[in-house]
Amino acid sequence: MPHDSHDHDHTHAHDHEHKHDHQHKHEHKHDHAPKAVSCCSSQHACSSTPAAPSGPALPSTAIAGANTAKYRIANMDCPTEERLIRNKLSNMAGVVGLDFNLMNRVLDVHHTLPSLATVEAALHGIGMQAIPMEANATVARDPNEGSLSGLQKGLLVVSGLAAAAAEALAWTTHEDSSPLVIALALLSIATGGWPTLKKGWIALKTFTLNINFLMSLAVFGAVAIGQWPEAAMVIFLFAIAELIEGLSLNRARNAVHSLMQLAPDTATVADASGAWQQVSVATVAIGALMRVKPGERIALDGVVASGESSVNQAPITGESMPVDKAVGDVVYAGTINERGLLDVTVTANSGNSTLAKIVKVIEETQGKQAPTQRFVDNFARYYTPAVVVFAILVAVLPPLLLGQPFMAWVYKALVMLVIACPCALVISTPVTVVSGLTAAARRGILVKGGQFLETGYRIKAIAVDKTGTLTMGKPAVTDVVALDGGSRDTILLLAASLDANSAHPLAAAIVKAGPPASSHLPVTQFAALHGRGVQGTINGQTYYLGNARLMTELKILTPALQAILVGLEQQAYTAMVLATSAGALGVIAVADVLRPTAASAIAKLDALGVTTVMLTGDNALTAQRIGAEVGVSLVKAELLPENKLDEIKALQQQFGVVAMLGDGVNDAPALAQADIGFAMGAAGSDTAIETADVALMDDELGKLPEFISLSQRTRSILVQNISFAIGIKAVFFGLALASMATLWMAVFADVGASLLVVANGLRLLRKSQQA
Repeated sequence: MPHDSHDHDHTHAHDHEHKHDHQHKHEHKHDHAPKAVSCCSSQHACSSTPAAPSGPALPSTAIAGANTAKYRIANMDCPTEERLIRNKLSNMAGVVGLDFNLMNRVLDVHHTLPSLATVEAALHGIGMQAIPMEANATVARDPNEGSLSGLQKGLLVVSGLAAAAAEALAWTTHEDSSPLVIALALLSIATGGWPTLKKGWIALKTFTLNINFLMSLAVFGAVAIGQWPEAAMVIFLFAIAELIEGLSLNRARNAVHSLMQLAPDTATVADASGAWQQVSVATVAIGALMRVKPGERIALDGVVASGESSVNQAPITGESMPVDKAVGDVVYAGTINERGLLDVTVTANSGNSTLAKIVKVIEETQGKQAPTQRFVDNFARYYTPAVVVFAILVAVLPPLLLGQPFMAWVYKALVMLVIACPCALVISTPVTVVSGLTAAARRGILVKGGQFLETGYRIKAIAVDKTGTLTMGKPAVTDVVALDGGSRDTILLLAASLDANSAHPLAAAIVKAGPPASSHLPVTQFAALHGRGVQGTINGQTYYLGNARLMTELKILTPALQAILVGLEQQAYTAMVLATSAGALGVIAVADVLRPTAASAIAKLDALGVTTVMLTGDNALTAQRIGAEVGVSLVKAELLPENKLDEIKALQQQFGVVAMLGDGVNDAPALAQADIGFAMGAAGSDTAIETADVALMDDELGKLPEFISLSQRTRSILVQNISFAIGIKAVFFGLALASMATLWMAVFADVGASLLVVANGLRLLRKSQQA
């Protein structure tokens, strides 16, 4: 029956307007809109349509009337290939836009062509192995991708041996151009260098300035000035370095995909006759009954139909401790059933599981440029041609103006050409950002773009909703005061027995705090006393459970009892008295309680220099109590949704970059205004995963400081990588001018820098595995 009786005219009405549906819409006005392209080349803007000089380019989805063809290009590794493809396709009739996702090796061609034969022929003509994909197809991964065939390995071995022999022979005979040295060098170039030379020829034909063209030019230049052993060693070392770089990049590419492999390929499902069958997860329908044995990974999202167990949810939520599951609880694909047998009703197919959505979000995020990446691409646009012009001047001016030896300065210019390509500089940012996004996902933090990961370290204030965010969002018993020598357990038993007849939230809190339902005492003559409480008879004795008004009517509100009630209500607790007509037996206090880790999370944010502000629609007394318990810096109470929006704007004026953490639809305006909007408890919520800037997959507030710390580490590695890439090249430019750098040293400078920044970016993944 309705339990209006617990409406004690209590002024501390709690802020329970949150529906936990996460339907906030991020129509952000600030400039962190995700871009549609990853890893742009040094010569082209990161867009699928030409950018207007006065504003950013429109994403490809804005191209009206265009169709989209998707291609998987296995040998599209870095901006070198991207620029080659752009030069070939961007001016082709009918092609209106190009989108590149280098980390997934996917190309989207937006076109108005009746047939794609010309596009595919053009791609194959420049050596791109383009395989058509379905529009919504998942990117398939070949575990051997990037490795060499047996023949290629054999040719590389021959190339290396021939190059080493040519170097050794030239060093011992002091003859760089003897017939035998030339023969060995040609053998090395033919067996190890033909892929690079082929790409260099394609670059020449398409007027593309890339590393393959520069390397080919350096090899032919070395041959022209008689440096045969160096020409052979350069081409061999470059082939080896390119192979290592490709394998390193594959590790970054496969990091996200490895998350999807957490879910098994098969599931044990009941057939029509009730027998259990092992079947592919792709064939399991929604509503099917799935059995998960102890120690097995759960194959699909579902709801527990029978059984009890603890489940390790770390792959989804990042929780360190297993979570108890019983009938009616939600379980996720990829999590681990630890001890009990569970029968689970499937609620989502394999392509729509929470784990699949996480992987999809991160893969789509890889195609969105972070601010540092946009800066690097703009820098590289001018860097490469400037270096090439400088190298030409180095080769020509000293001999012409100063009478210097022509061959010596040509050699220096060749060294500069080898290290001119900014591949290390450009590839450093996407590798680092993708590693950071994957590391966050492993912690149960789903970041919707590199721009948010980069912005995190700049957060100076975080506005946090109270109910359901700092608190559990539902009332719970906090205190039980036994009077006249009574026992706490007896008071809870009697109160729970009375309130078991009610569905009121406060009554539910008392029932939950009391003994199991099997221990409840039978209640007769139960009655709800509107606005005051309830009454009922237990073992022939009439008991009352209600507020001070009811106690006044019963004429048992003594000064001592009133003092207890006032003390609790001054702390913003709702107090109820258990009594008989003879007097009070005890007082039960109920309140919305803090999340267990709320105070420690706020303390960590303070340690990071982040000001925390609680925004709530609750009354000031309750807000101040919660704020004091959790340790927030500022408390703003009695706010309507539009007031929260104004508070976010005021905080941005005061602090700069401001984040907002909320869990309900009423927070939408404030979440949209904040620089980063965080959604709590997003696991299993389609809307939260799709709309939040950052989705915390569980209700763990500690993920907020984790996100900021990860953003700080990501930023640090980005700065390191840019410094490494530019610094190493600057050093070798100086060495080249001082005649202290050779061509093979320049190869190490270029590709070695790429390997260094890739390995440095992958450190974020290693740290996430150790966490």
